[in-house]
Amino acid sequence: MRMRSCCFSFLSRGFTSVASSTAEPVKTIPAAAKVFDRHVKVLQRNASALRPDSKTYDYLKDEVADRLVDRLLDIKRRFPKVLDVGAGAGHIIKFVDKDMMNHLVQMDSAEKMLFRDKDEKYEVSTERVHADEELLPFPDDTFDCVLSSMSMHWVNDLPGTLIQIRKCLKPDGVFLGAMVGGETLYELRTSLQLAQIEREGGVSPHVSPMADLKDLGSLLSRAGLTLTTLDTDEIVVRYPSMYELIQDLNAMGESNAIINRSGSLKRDTIDAAAEIYQSVYGNEDGTIPATFQILYMIGWKPDESQPKPAKRGSGEISLKALESAPSS
Repeated sequence: MRMRSCCFSFLSRGFTSVASSTAEPVKTIPAAAKVFDRHVKVLQRNASALRPDSKTYDYLKDEVADRLVDRLLDIKRRFPKVLDVGAGAGHIIKFVDKDMMNHLVQMDSAEKMLFRDKDEKYEVSTERVHADEELLPFPDDTFDCVLSSMSMHWVNDLPGTLIQIRKCLKPDGVFLGAMVGGETLYELRTSLQLAQIEREGGVSPHVSPMADLKDLGSLLSRAGLTLTTLDTDEIVVRYPSMYELIQDLNAMGESNAIINRSGSLKRDTIDAAAEIYQSVYGNEDGTIPATFQILYMIGWKPDESQPKPAKRGSGEISLKALESAPSS
């Protein structure tokens, strides 16, 4: 049986810095750019669901779903009807209860993955909808809350999906999302790039582009969501070597799906990358760390009941008066 350390090193919430690397910066995906082959991604995720050990590889998505639900608990409100966009095999539903919601609609484009755990029993009633995350099949003003955990990094038209989410929310409904950010797997990206330069004389993309936290706020605003909140976590997972990390990513259905992806890496390039990974980032116990930056976003559908900023010039005391006031 293959050894794997699934021990998480949890860093506290906040804008924590990541060790510098020589990896090229991961740029935010432009609106509506066709970066990912969505058909290939569906095939990869369905293949993952059909593995007899598929549940073994839920550890990362379960952890992020748990953290997202923790943020939902910060909102002191009960939601009658909730949508989970990109639900996968059902990671969010494992952590919710009847005190939080009545009914959860789980939607995903990978049918085998969506129905993998169809026989599981949960505290909250649920239904499953097989549909594309870029084409939500729901009428306007349907849901009190929309959640999405670890699926939006494979969406080509992220602004368009966010607009559709806003439309299917009821007024004063809330969206909470979690997706991987641009610092994710920086150790792997650096090692692969250095090995390719050394062995092949050039670099081709083998890690997908990801969103940047600083751009998410503008994306939520463009989608018509208001009262936005953003924050980030880092999750560090230890693996025996780079080979186990890559095997787990493939087993999760998270391997490369870029449209212009190149062919497989040469074996000697992979071996060189593993050596670089171990020498540059390796832990004292012989394991290697893999960093996953998780971006969290919250936005509300506008409603008249929501607090609004005061009109310009409506203040009764000027800042100049406050500056000249004697200190106590």
